[in-house]
Amino acid sequence: MGGNRGGPSPTGKKSDGTSGTWDLSAGSYFQNADADKGLHTSQDARFYAISSKFDKSFSNKGKRLVIQFSVKHQQNIDCGGGYIKVLPGGYDAGAFSGDSSYNIMFGPDICGPSHKIVHFILNRKGENRLIKRNVAAESDEFTHSYTGVLNSDNTYAIYVDGEKKQDGSIEDDWSILPPKQINDPAQSKPKDWVDDPMMDDPTDVKPADWDATPAEVVDPEAKKPEDWDDELDGKWEAPKIPNPDYKGPWRAKRINNPAYKGAWQHPQIANPDYKPDSELYLFDSNAAVGIELWQVKAGSIFDNFLVTDDLDMALGRTKAINSRREAEKAAKKVDDDRKAAEAKKDEPAAEEEKKEDL
Repeated sequence: MGGNRGGPSPTGKKSDGTSGTWDLSAGSYFQNADADKGLHTSQDARFYAISSKFDKSFSNKGKRLVIQFSVKHQQNIDCGGGYIKVLPGGYDAGAFSGDSSYNIMFGPDICGPSHKIVHFILNRKGENRLIKRNVAAESDEFTHSYTGVLNSDNTYAIYVDGEKKQDGSIEDDWSILPPKQINDPAQSKPKDWVDDPMMDDPTDVKPADWDATPAEVVDPEAKKPEDWDDELDGKWEAPKIPNPDYKGPWRAKRINNPAYKGAWQHPQIANPDYKPDSELYLFDSNAAVGIELWQVKAGSIFDNFLVTDDLDMALGRTKAINSRREAEKAAKKVDDDRKAAEAKKDEPAAEEEKKEDL
């Protein structure tokens, strides 16, 4: 595992026994059994927390900040996190948990078929601010790299497997600053404003016999049960069924409203609370990288941690990770082909056994 120096630090165990155990593993399919080993979640339905300090806490003032790592969900993850956190100076490694404050949280989060996203959360003034735009996370069983970038011009980018998936303005894509424009509190929609494009046709008149047709009628096919006793059971009444001739409540036809003015737009004014901030990208103290997450089904492998200001170098490293993924796919195919061949070889014996049972 490269990028941040110093070994991983253990965390305090949860008193309720829900802390999971980390080990090292390259997984079932790999390019190199030793080189591909990473931090591995080994127990189902557990919380996991581990961190590693940098040699020295640093500020990214005036510089690009690049956070990169790889994760392999070899368990075909159905619900669980796969993200990392950049932690501020002064954090307690021994008590690192979900309650610990962080600067940045970045990486994939998966739960069910409809929730497969890349989190990018910035902590500002004690509040965790989630990016407003979604990037799809990978959920197969192979190694994928995730790269989050904060630039000193208040822009950002997200890469998956070295390919840019999203970029833009931090101010636009996070709700950190108040909006530049707000509704003018002195303005309100005029009482006579017509915003319904349709109206009842004033010439359409309800037919005089409209309400003569009941909603229900007696079921003509219903017959009094032979064992029905009027003295014991009361007077028998045939059940009712929906009337096929019932037209429902009468409503006048709708026509275009000649007085329609369109949707009313609230006039905007400059927000007096808005103040630009040229340092939305900035964290004065970056001291460590940590993993803190919950996994229903364990088996994820984290590796290739990197925190740098050199985006070209980071993206260059994703090429090696991409090669690892292709090697994993090839190894799995060989294994799948072997299993298929063995299953086919066993088919005659299975058929013979089935005949004997019959």
